[in-house]
Amino acid sequence: MSDNILSVIPADPHWQPGPEAADRAVAIVAELIPELSDGFAEVEISWHDAVTIVDCGANLERIGCPRCAGSVGLDWWNELLETQEDDGLATLLAHVPCCGAELSIDTLDYDWPCGFARFEIAVWNPGRDWFTGEELTALADALGGPIRQVMAHI
Repeated sequence: MSDNILSVIPADPHWQPGPEAADRAVAIVAELIPELSDGFAEVEISWHDAVTIVDCGANLERIGCPRCAGSVGLDWWNELLETQEDDGLATLLAHVPCCGAELSIDTLDYDWPCGFARFEIAVWNPGRDWFTGEELTALADALGGPIRQVMAHI
């Protein structure tokens, strides 16, 4: 069985909201996703000590390099995911395999959005697609800062 995960993360990978702000945002998510009250969806809130990759799972088909416009390669990405699995990322800087440039990995061109965060609201099997612009604005206001969303398929 596969799962879809709709995640909301701060736009700044290092920023974390306070617990009250997170609770406000989760209350909005509960209003936007009826499947939560039906028991078909589940929400998880995570605070991380280090920046963690919030990837899109099987939705990811290509990563492009903003420096050379080449393909970074999914094998390289999967290795990066494995290295950060337990402790997060010490830095967002990495040497990309296409041209060897040292870049911040949050500047790579992901064909499905991926993100980097120390805080995440993840809704498992939300029964819907992306949050709308208006919904994202409400969630950003609740959290107290700009946000991004990631849709994973695992």
